[in-house]
This record gives sequence, C-alpha cells and structure tokens, in this order.
Amino acid sequence: MTDRPSGTRTSRLDPQARRILERAELEGIELIRFLYADHAGVIRGKAASRSRLAERLGTGIGHTVAMMAMNMLDQLQDVEHLGPVGEVRIVPDPATYVPLPHAPGAAAMLSDLRRPDGSPWEACARTFLKDAIAELATEGYTLVAAFEPEFTLGRRLPDPAGGPDRLVPLDDSLCYANTGFDIAHDYAVKLVRALETQGLRVEHYHPELGPGQQELSVRHAPALRAADNHVIFRETARGVAMRMQMWATLAPKPLADQAGNGAHLHLSLWDDKVNLFGQDTEVRTAFIGGLIAHLPALTALTCGSVNSFRRLAPRTWAGAYAVYGPDNREAAVRVCSALGESGEPNLELKPSDSSANPYLSLGAVIHAGLDGIRRRLDPGDPVGVDPDTLPGRCPRLPSSLGEALDALEADEVLMEALGPLRRSAYLAVKRSEAAAFAAHDTAYELYHHVRAF
Repeated sequence: MTDRPSGTRTSRLDPQARRILERAELEGIELIRFLYADHAGVIRGKAASRSRLAERLGTGIGHTVAMMAMNMLDQLQDVEHLGPVGEVRIVPDPATYVPLPHAPGAAAMLSDLRRPDGSPWEACARTFLKDAIAELATEGYTLVAAFEPEFTLGRRLPDPAGGPDRLVPLDDSLCYANTGFDIAHDYAVKLVRALETQGLRVEHYHPELGPGQQELSVRHAPALRAADNHVIFRETARGVAMRMQMWATLAPKPLADQAGNGAHLHLSLWDDKVNLFGQDTEVRTAFIGGLIAHLPALTALTCGSVNSFRRLAPRTWAGAYAVYGPDNREAAVRVCSALGESGEPNLELKPSDSSANPYLSLGAVIHAGLDGIRRRLDPGDPVGVDPDTLPGRCPRLPSSLGEALDALEADEVLMEALGPLRRSAYLAVKRSEAAAFAAHDTAYELYHHVRAF
C-alpha cells in the first residue's frame, strides 16, 4: 500500500492525538512503539518516528498479515489468508500512550490490526476482546478485571556445557521474607516508579515462593484497559530489568523444579454501579457455571504455552481442577472474600499465566461467562477442600497444551466466538509449538519461554 503524503495537519487530529504530539515533543520522545499481541502470546510491533507520528496516528504502519501465523519460535505456519500476500495496518490507540522510563526517548501505544481501509481485521486479538465487551454490553453488563502477575528475576548466563542460556535467579530468599525485599529493592522501586509514570496504580508487591520470584499487582480496570495494562506491565517489568543488567521472565515455569509464575485473572461483573459478584445472585452463579463448563477449552487460551502445563498441576495452587469454592486456592475458580468495608468481592481464575495473549484470554473468559448467564448454567456445589483429596470426584483440567487445544476445538461456543480466521491461526500456531517442543529437551523449552515471555 502506498503511504499517504507526509505533512498531515495537526489541526485535523482530535484533541487527544494533539496532546500526544505535544507530550512527545516536550518529553523528548523520538520513537513511539506501536505494540500488539500475536497468537503466540508474544508482544511485537513497529515504531514510528516523532516526525511522522501525526500521520501514523491516522494511517498506522503497514504490516504483513503473515505475522499472525508466526509461532513463538519465529516459525511461520501455513494458514490460509496469512501468507506472503496481504497487508494490515498497526493502528495505535492514543488513549494507551505511555512513556517508557526504562528506554529514554521511547514511548508506546497498544494497537489494533486493521485492514488498509481502516475496518477491523478478523485476526486482531485486541478486536476480539472489544467485540466480547460489546457482546456483554448487549445484556447490560460491564466487566472489570485485573491480572495478578508473578515473574522471576535473575540473570541469563551461558550454559557451561554449551547448551542454551540458563536463568540464574537473583536470590534464594524465602517466601515473603524481608531479605527478598532487600535484595530486589532497587529493581522493585524502579519498576513501581515506571508503572506509576505510565498511569498504572500499583496495588502491592512482595517476594514470592520461588528463587528470584516476585509478585507485583496493579489496580483493576475495565476489561480492555486491564488487558492493555497487562501488556504494559509485562514489557516494563522486562525492560527495567534489562536496563539493570538483569532478566525478568513471566514464563509460567522458567525453572523446572521451582514454583511457577501465574497471572491469576480477577473478575467482577457490573450492572450500572452494582457489583453483581458482591451478592449471592443467580448471575454470579451462572457466570461461574459458564467458566466451569468451558474451562477445559479456556485453558488453551488462558494457559497459552507448552510451558504453562508444567505449572498447571495439582497441589501447586495453580487451579488444576475444574471446580470453584470460596477462598479455595486449589480450585480453578476462587470466590474471593471482600477486603475491608470498602472492598468488593470478585472471582479469581487461577489457571491463567502471562504466556497467554491477554486479549484472547480475557475475551474468551467473557464469552464463557456470558454463555453461562444466557443458559443459566449450574456450576454444581462449591468445593471447600483441596480437590486433589477427592480422587475421582473433581474433573482435572488438561495436562498438556495438546489436550487443551483438543478441548478448544471441540468447544462450539468459543470456536464460534473466535471466528474462522482467528481460530485457524491460533490452532495452527499452538499445535506447531506443541510439536516443536516435543522434539527437544527441557532445557530447550525453558530457554525459549524465558526468552519470549
């Protein structure tokens, strides 16, 4: 596609776009990254120069359709309509503009993938979430969400035996131990300051169970903003570490014999100004029923990598059983108690991690919950004990990416929601990853997940 002539008049831009141009100049921003999440869960993009930003806010940046058929190993998959012929535009959302404190002179915006004529493209993950939010609104509901990410902080070092780089954790402190706070202090403060500069309100931070493992949560937000926030968090956590000659990975299981990194998904459903999960309502019960009914298929999207299923195991607090229960941290769906008089109860989906594309993940969760509401699905009785102590009585979630993809392919609701192009691409990309890692050893798997996530 031929680019439009340069020199777009700033007077034609809306006030928000003009403010971005003024801010970029004031802050000395030279490159603005237009970021998107692909079917592999990798955050990719292109950058516009400040001198062309006024134009690119409208036109976006040209991009081959083939990139949405690329897996996390940068292996292009054979997907119809996602080959060498075809063009989309990476079109930024000005509302998501953030500076990148760890990369002076750079900023970023989350983007949609659109057709050259500006219309939505069927393989855009962010559009999938937007459509799910719109579908939920037809029933009079809005969803508020937050991801609760864990990550491992350390350094990438060459393998003495000549294999792939290995991750050496920053420390071996105990869970929640004050020594863990002290060792990671400089990094944690830089990360908090960077996130606050980007408009993300930090809720809490602590050293977690595994060596070098950290947890830092940001405030909940409407569904689209929550997914955008998670992308910004992921890339900022990694970027701050790189500037400090460290490596931060949100891979589900970066160390095979240590605790895994989840990104538990917290959800609340609202009708006007009322949190419907704050009451024992039919809506909350039916929403849970939808999650439980679709959980086997959902895991293919919320736990989006081969590495995810090293983490998703019984007695690891990862939610490996398709059950729910009040404050049950071994149930896949935890009904959380409210904190304090002003707190709002919510649902926590535990089989969720940061190798997932957050737009596909959250969008699929909305479709599952909405199906439960529409069909008034019964989730069964809550489970008040560790489900692993009830052999044969609680359904186990898939134990591999391949099993999860089989469940997704058999789930009519989610397959219909994904649409022909998106589901074909996602299944092709993920099945290729399952096959590729099955042909290699554990060190190869860990290296590539640590690198990608």
